[in-house]
Amino acid sequence: MFRKFTCSGAVLATVLIAATSAASAQCIKKAGEGTDGTKDGAMFQAYEIILQTTDFFGVWAPWIASGGKIGQAPGYVVKRPKSRCKKGGLGYVCVYQATLCKR
Repeated sequence: MFRKFTCSGAVLATVLIAATSAASAQCIKKAGEGTDGTKDGAMFQAYEIILQTTDFFGVWAPWIASGGKIGQAPGYVVKRPKSRCKKGGLGYVCVYQATLCKR
């Protein structure tokens, strides 16, 4: 399933959500895409959209409050992270993919 979100200004993020197998029902594989004038900003947007769509108040809000480090997710273990960035969009477009498993 694809969902598009438009955030403040010209920030655009796209998320791809795919549930994992029944054997790992506590895990979910997600990917997010972000665009920004800097590579770091685009990566932040890509990871942020993953957490927002996982659990806005339970994961994203505490993550932002704790400093918002890419690869961390309060209450979850982040497995198999992959990312790639390229020039485009507002400067850079990054895609971040990971499996999030509930602790």
